[in-house]
Amino acid sequence: MTQRVELAALIDRLAIDTLITDYAGSVDDGDWDAYRQLFTPEGRADYRSAGGIEGSATEVSAWLAETMRMFAMRQHFIVNRRLRFGVREQDVGDTARVRADYLNPMRFAGEPDAEPATAPDFTCGGRYEFTALRTHGGWRLRQVVVREKWRSTQAAGQTWDQAVVGQRTPPLTEPG
Repeated sequence: MTQRVELAALIDRLAIDTLITDYAGSVDDGDWDAYRQLFTPEGRADYRSAGGIEGSATEVSAWLAETMRMFAMRQHFIVNRRLRFGVREQDVGDTARVRADYLNPMRFAGEPDAEPATAPDFTCGGRYEFTALRTHGGWRLRQVVVREKWRSTQAAGQTWDQAVVGQRTPPLTEPG
């Protein structure tokens, strides 16, 4: 590989990484216009494993806009990104697949007059499978598939470890 090719591949990797980060940010911020702009015109998303829908980016963004209202706080952590450039008929590196793990703590929206809480009470994790396509406007998502592996909810007054384990776990060291 020449330095020019290596530089082009690095630039593509950074652009795709930014695309994935922008995906997380648009969902967390509830910016559904930005969400739709991340996709190709024929782009689709599949949230069925998380209890959602599968459809066009427009259909899914409308569903997300409604569904995400129940969460006052959302924050995606998308990690362990594995990127592979595609090889299809006459493909010159214009497609890419990304598999990445996610952790998504969220906070249910409380009563309108209630004191706002900041700790998450709903957390889920799993894996994303992104398919990206190089377009004249840069890299865009052709497909997003969510594969939720687990979720945890926390009742009012319950600590995180109680929600996860079902009972209070002993501290690592005894006090005093």
